[in-house]
Order: sequence, then C-alpha cells, then structure tokens
Amino acid sequence: MANTKWQISGEYFEACNCDYLCPCIVTNMASQPTNGYCDVTLIFHIDQGRYGSEKLDGLNFAVVLHSPDVMGKGNMSVGLIADERATATQKEAIVQIASGQGGGPMAALGPLVGKMLGVEARPIRFEKNGLGRSASIPGILDQAVQGVTGANPDEPLVVDNTIHPANTRLALAKATRSHLHAFGINWDDTSGGNNGHFAPFNWQAA
Repeated sequence: MANTKWQISGEYFEACNCDYLCPCIVTNMASQPTNGYCDVTLIFHIDQGRYGSEKLDGLNFAVVLHSPDVMGKGNMSVGLIADERATATQKEAIVQIASGQGGGPMAALGPLVGKMLGVEARPIRFEKNGLGRSASIPGILDQAVQGVTGANPDEPLVVDNTIHPANTRLALAKATRSHLHAFGINWDDTSGGNNGHFAPFNWQAA
C-alpha cells in the first residue's frame, strides 16, 4: 500500500509528561525533557479522509511515544493504536499514515524511531468541547487537556512556525488528567501541570 495517494483531515491533541510549557516544542526537540525522558500520546480524529479508494471518515488513532533523552537524539519507541471499528484495509491504511511508511508528515519522524512497539486495535473515544479535548481507550488511556487562554478568554495561546507533524501552529494547553498504560509505558498524572497541545490537521501524500 506504499506510494498510495491519500489525504486525511480532522482534529488532534496530545499530552506529555513534561511540565507546561514543554521545552521540546519551543526548541525544536533540542532541549532536555523536564523529567529527562518524554512519554507522550497523540490522539487523532479523522473528520474526512481517504487512502487510495478507501474512506477513513470518522476513525480515530493514537500514537504512543517514549523518548529516553532529548527527542532530537532519536532512539524513540513508538506504538500505534488503531480504531477497532476499522476494517482490515482501513487499519493497514492508518498504519501506513501514522507510521510514516506511506509518506506524509509522520515520515519525518522515521529516522528518530529506534523501536516499533506494535500495533493494537482498540475502541477509541475522542471528544472536543470548546477549548477542551479528551480521549479514552478502555484499560489503556484516559487523557484530557484544556487550552490556556490569553487576552481573549475564548481563544487559546498558540505557538506558531514550530516543527511538529500535526501542524506548525499549535494551541497551548495543560493536561487535566493523563493515564497511560500501553506498550510497557505507564504514566498517571492529575496535577494539572503537564503540557498539552491541540490543533486541526490536514495531511496528504501523493
């Protein structure tokens, strides 16, 4: 399925174990994470999408990532969770897109990945409410973030022109809860002080 023309768009958010504001995002992955390592989960909801002739509308997926040191040094471990509602063909399409094997923005992370932790199919619930984003995967993930507002209380602060596969413009957020138990990565935090981001995304590959 490689070299297949595809396009997907929708909403994404993430939370990581770094303190707000994550040093990785404002230094293009060149700074030490707050705790010396980084655990992060990126959740994607596809509003509209197609991989070749295969429609992907309404499906979700999650990318679970562990970086043992400065992210730019590489040696990351990555796992993928695909929406269990996906057919076998749709699941393979999501794997191609999310892993970067099928080209597109995630392909840029390829040289930084040292180990693939596997692919699982699970029910994924994604919710968007104002400046809040949340997602749950029974037994694996319960994650939520809330946008940090600026002069206009209805709009989040943003960081622009950043190096990030989801979007170059990201809203700043704090994680209100983060529970992750997947691929040997275990993280629980409800302090409200961890970093988060959200943004629309629009990916494609010819």
